[in-house]
Amino acid sequence: MQYRRLGNSGLKVSEIGLGSWLTYGETIDPENAIKCIHHAYELGINFFDTANAYNRGEAEKIVGAALKDFPRSSYVLATKVYFPMGDGPNERGLSRKHIIEQCEASLKRLGVDYIDLYQCHRFDEETPVEETLRALDDLVAQGKILYYGVSEWNAQQIRLAMSIIREKNLRPLISNQSIYNMLVRYIEKEVLPVSQEEGIGQVVFSPLAQGILTGKYKPGQKLPEGSRAANNQINTWINSYLRNDVLECISRLENIAMDLGLTLSQLAIAWVLRQPGVSSAIVGASRPSQLDENVKASGIELTPETLEEIESILKEIDGFVPIW
Repeated sequence: MQYRRLGNSGLKVSEIGLGSWLTYGETIDPENAIKCIHHAYELGINFFDTANAYNRGEAEKIVGAALKDFPRSSYVLATKVYFPMGDGPNERGLSRKHIIEQCEASLKRLGVDYIDLYQCHRFDEETPVEETLRALDDLVAQGKILYYGVSEWNAQQIRLAMSIIREKNLRPLISNQSIYNMLVRYIEKEVLPVSQEEGIGQVVFSPLAQGILTGKYKPGQKLPEGSRAANNQINTWINSYLRNDVLECISRLENIAMDLGLTLSQLAIAWVLRQPGVSSAIVGASRPSQLDENVKASGIELTPETLEEIESILKEIDGFVPIW
């Protein structure tokens, strides 16, 4: 496993991180989830990402229960705040009240004394950015969080936050968590350049596009039984990827992977990690064996010729915008 600095901070995270969205505390039983987390740790993954909103805190409980078996200094634990955690008007967003209260609740559910990376799950249009940043800065001063970041903030929002941080001499945000894969590349236009300019690392999620970039879905063929797309409860996001033109391009990408002695999953993750602004790619796992394949993408360097060949294929579906 290779490790990268998270932005300009001194924090080092594994190139492959393990997430818990749509899985732990919801569709995967706790025992299997803990096995996945333990196996990830054994494989060198030190970055574990969750959120308070994932099944209303249940994912945090499982992640915390699994990680308690390891020295606290040996892993980087990340969680998030923003989405509703109750029906009240103050039980959502990025107000000082919600941030402070949810940080305390997350610490209890995770069973830890501090959170390594506390992330604003989305931008809050109703709360002054300075209020949000001061609350996060205070949590760092109190030792309850070590660093803070954001998730799915656009370039303008990131610039605004950094200008306030400089003006008020606050501790800087170090990361932005964004979706990024071969099929969803919007961050390349503005978010990546601005983040690199500001010393902010990208923690990207869905590098395998909800499993589309594993090669399991074939054009014109029936959905594999037991697959995510075949599950009516969680296929909302994945359905928009299931176009024949998209799947045909993916089949050609799989041929490139085979020629390189890689799986399509490994090629897709290595492609994401080719970006110097990306610090870690978060994968999901419903069973430990999935991690054995994905972690091998760490350290793979794709040649300019391979990248050019991939780009020529992806250009054929330029403008494709899936729902996520």
